[in-house]
Amino acid sequence: MHFRGLICSVVVSALVVFGSCPAQQPTQSPQLGGMGGIASGVAAKPIYDEEKRPITAGGFVDKGPVVFEDITAKAGLSRWIHKMGTPEKKFIVETNGSGVCLVDYDNDGWLDIYLVNGSTFDALDGKEESPHAALFRNNHDGTFTDVSVIAGVTNDRWGYGCSVADYDNDGWPDIYVGNFGKNRLYHNNQDGTFSDVAEKAGVAVDNWTPGSAWGDYDGDGLLDLYVSGYVHYDRALAEALGKDLANAACQYRGVTVNCGPRGLPGEADRLFHNNGDGTFTDVTAKAGVEDKNKYYGFTAIFVDINGDGKPDLVVGNDSEPNFLYINKGDGTFDDQSYISGFGLNKDGREIASMGIAAGDYENNGLVDFYVTDFGDDYKVLFHNDGEASFTDVSYDAGTAQLTIPFVGWGDGFLDYDNDGWLDLFMVNGHVYPQVDQHDWGTTWAERPLLFHNAPGEAKTRRFEYVPPVKGTGLADVIPARGAAFGDLFNDGKIDVIVNPVDGPPVLLRNVNPDHHHWVEMKLVGRAKSPRDATCATVYLNANGMRMRQDVLASGSYISANDRRPHFGLGDATDAGTAEIHWPDGTKEALKLSAVDRIYTIREGKGITGELCNGNPCTERKATGLVIAVPPTQ
Repeated sequence: MHFRGLICSVVVSALVVFGSCPAQQPTQSPQLGGMGGIASGVAAKPIYDEEKRPITAGGFVDKGPVVFEDITAKAGLSRWIHKMGTPEKKFIVETNGSGVCLVDYDNDGWLDIYLVNGSTFDALDGKEESPHAALFRNNHDGTFTDVSVIAGVTNDRWGYGCSVADYDNDGWPDIYVGNFGKNRLYHNNQDGTFSDVAEKAGVAVDNWTPGSAWGDYDGDGLLDLYVSGYVHYDRALAEALGKDLANAACQYRGVTVNCGPRGLPGEADRLFHNNGDGTFTDVTAKAGVEDKNKYYGFTAIFVDINGDGKPDLVVGNDSEPNFLYINKGDGTFDDQSYISGFGLNKDGREIASMGIAAGDYENNGLVDFYVTDFGDDYKVLFHNDGEASFTDVSYDAGTAQLTIPFVGWGDGFLDYDNDGWLDLFMVNGHVYPQVDQHDWGTTWAERPLLFHNAPGEAKTRRFEYVPPVKGTGLADVIPARGAAFGDLFNDGKIDVIVNPVDGPPVLLRNVNPDHHHWVEMKLVGRAKSPRDATCATVYLNANGMRMRQDVLASGSYISANDRRPHFGLGDATDAGTAEIHWPDGTKEALKLSAVDRIYTIREGKGITGELCNGNPCTERKATGLVIAVPPTQ
């Protein structure tokens, strides 16, 4: 996050390595920032609830809709602990937390959970045991079992982000992990275990590259890999400066804190082309996505923005303008970051972009983005106006003002009540433990925020804040970072798994009392498409609406959500017709036979499986391929 207001007085030798620090802002209009994200707006007036608690850890209500229940302990997840550095957080590497990925690693039709863990300098030096990442297998009964060691995915490096994709088209999902240090590519061995093939594949990358994204950018049927670089971190110099935090150079609201990312050299982004033989080739410059300024990159997503069937690329940069690259269809991209309107907010300011939610919240067929950032600044809703043009509508949509005190991280568009309209969820947590020692109206641990997509005309759709009821999941106060969204219990409701800093994960089960109908789809591509259908787009015509979902390998804050398109149907009992735009250009439309089912759909073969209540349906209602359009030439 970035801190324009960080006051820097680093010694000359540090400036040589880290680069110059930003000038101090005028005291009458301080601009505040922080690592992992910087506020480019002025310091906000503190907000307190009726019990004089900062609104980031208060504002609870006694009664109201109960949407999420915290079932962490009940699910068997509470014994695993995330650890990132020391509690003092002297260094930036100790503050930006880790992501979480939902992955059906054993292909049993149930989502499993992969939680990335951090580390400590002592662990890197062999002075203490390394914190382990965790793979939790879904037991199909509401509980999970840690199989990390057996599966061989403990990482044992300083971990940050992850993404999920079947890069070798063998029908089994693989996991890419971004680290401080060399990254890992865990290849699925199809027997419940993984092998790290990053070095052999040529994608190990070193230093600090937390984010990753997968997409077949050149249309050869093979998934390519984009890796976002954050800071090129010089540990030795950082430790020398951090031995005495009081003399460490950087301040937040007049208090000494850890330094960065402003003033630190950035790490380059990279695009790797899949060679089809288990190896990758760096084509960053050739493809036109070279980050020459080495901005501080976090979350990246491949998704079709302009509807031409080719995956485009968005990247959230901390403290710097965001990237938006449009796929030209010839193996290269056109950098439209500024002209698209996605690079900056409505005031022309860069933001501390951490998490990116992608979704069509207006049901107009266009994918929009919600980007979380630092406190003392609003979080940005980018409305897709068509033709790869975006407008910041945060205040008009009602998602801005309430978010200002919060430091936002993982976020997602999810239809939590299955009414057919995408709602918005974000998790939060500050980066400086010192905030708890001062009356600034903010806290280290913060509660999540939920916004309900309110009824109205498409041009004026707004989100309504859902207050946190005491004792429910929305009232959890945690230093959250990564978050992933998906149907973990195959009941048609979207749940949330959160990976906080220095604590156990938090599993929020969706217990919203609605009885609305829904459908989900697991897509399987054929030979000329990526087999896991990454970057496929599905439009569902049902309940008088045309809804859109995309199969994505990454999102939120350096995390990965459920890959299965999920559609709420409200009270409609007709499941509608699914129009699938496969990555190879094929378009197919299928009539879905019934509501409240998870369909397996294979490209060119139609529906090949159905789950009801998590089990194979006892009654299969045959439905066939309605339309098949050959791939676009």
